[in-house]
Amino acid sequence: MKRPFQKPDKGKNEEKTKITNDTSLTDHDYNLKKLFRKGINFMAEEKLDEATEVFEQALRIDPTNVDILLKLGYSRFHLDDYSAALKIYDRILDIDVTNAETWNLRALVHYEQKNFIKALDNVEKAIESDPTFSMAWYNNACFLSLLNQIPESIEALTRSIEIDVRNARKAVKDRDFKNVRAEDGFKRIITVVVLESIRQGYHTIGAIVWTTFLDRVDAEDALRKLLEKGIIMKHEKRAGLQMVPHYDLVTELAEKVGTTRKSLLGIRNIKLPGAVKNLKQLSQAIQTVKSSIEEKDIEKTIENFNSFIDPSKCGTQMIEQFFDEHREIRLWKIRLKDRGSMYLQDNKQKMLNLFDNVEVIITKQLRSEITPK
Repeated sequence: MKRPFQKPDKGKNEEKTKITNDTSLTDHDYNLKKLFRKGINFMAEEKLDEATEVFEQALRIDPTNVDILLKLGYSRFHLDDYSAALKIYDRILDIDVTNAETWNLRALVHYEQKNFIKALDNVEKAIESDPTFSMAWYNNACFLSLLNQIPESIEALTRSIEIDVRNARKAVKDRDFKNVRAEDGFKRIITVVVLESIRQGYHTIGAIVWTTFLDRVDAEDALRKLLEKGIIMKHEKRAGLQMVPHYDLVTELAEKVGTTRKSLLGIRNIKLPGAVKNLKQLSQAIQTVKSSIEEKDIEKTIENFNSFIDPSKCGTQMIEQFFDEHREIRLWKIRLKDRGSMYLQDNKQKMLNLFDNVEVIITKQLRSEITPK
């Protein structure tokens, strides 16, 4: 017989409560992720009205989810609903006033409204929040150009390119820079990018184009100017049956600024032992960097990243075989220097996955090289 006011079985109730709460949490997360993916799919199909509706449904589950708010604001922006987009971005800033992406997107709204002063003010806040945000620096340069602040625009664009060289090619064709195109500073940007590429050890026109994202014509024009000024020298090296033009800094300049020498990998060695040695070197570098990432050692990880960037180590091989991965590692190195352990913690698994994928390919190539033909 059940006693009145009997004390409940603590263990059983706790277990029941735990199951209920876990299920509720699982349902909450599952529904949120499902709606988020659905909204992203609508965006990919350019069904922005449907996307906004789905994102608003998701926000009823979690009104402070920044990722969903960003996508909703972005959808509103592309529907030309600038007022709604600004309100959504303001909601994000109420949650996190240092959200650099939100400040940058807010700037783009004002840019579309031709309010370049407000756009500049917002993008400067994005840069304050994240000094390594290359697109914010690029937009900053655009707004300064439109406001006819020429030296400041050139300076911001240069900073943008230092962080992400892809911005060099973008700038050449961007109409927002029409006010600064005639300036020597703008013309020097392409030349400096090409010169820096040579200094880092990329000596052929193909390697320079790949590393700088410049058009071939622009890169060749910059090389011509550098040759005329006596800053670089040109010679040819045999690659298979062809003679390929190579560009180097003149000796005096190389001694002043320093230069990384290209490894033997730059001249293709068809002998099996050399190919195996290069693959093993890259494989060893992967093991080393994975260890430092697992240990969350910032300084070692930054140092180990250099193995995949420096042409005298594995940089050239990475450019030739793993170009996208090479670019990602370069960006990680910059952000690790600026953000430290928090950035490593947030991106640890992403980094490990990238090196795992590269290692799989390298292992297959090693087996292919070692297996007798």
